Amino acid sequence: MGLYFLYMLASKKNGTLYIGVTHDLLKRVYQHKNSLAGGFTQKYNVHSLVYYEVHRNILDAIAREKRMKKWKRQWKIELIGESNPNWEPLYCTLDARIGS
Repeated sequence: MGLYFLYMLASKKNGTLYIGVTHDLLKRVYQHKNSLAGGFTQKYNVHSLVYYEVHRNILDAIAREKRMKKWKRQWKIELIGESNPNWEPLYCTLDARIGS
């Protein structure tokens, strides 16, 4: 059993958003930041980690991702604003926060 992460990336404050799930948040965000992941995040320059949640069960993380992808855009913006009001990039603080 490990930890699983639901995460949101943004192109800028109130910009284009991307939601994903991973078991290795540091690695996955690194891939997005360096355009190694390709696809949507590379095309729209969505590289800044602005929100994440920790889950102990992959099925819970996936279910949360699916629900959030159906949310209105404003709800996602408000969720980010609650925990990260200035939309600061969280990538540099991940080691300490996730216990790596």
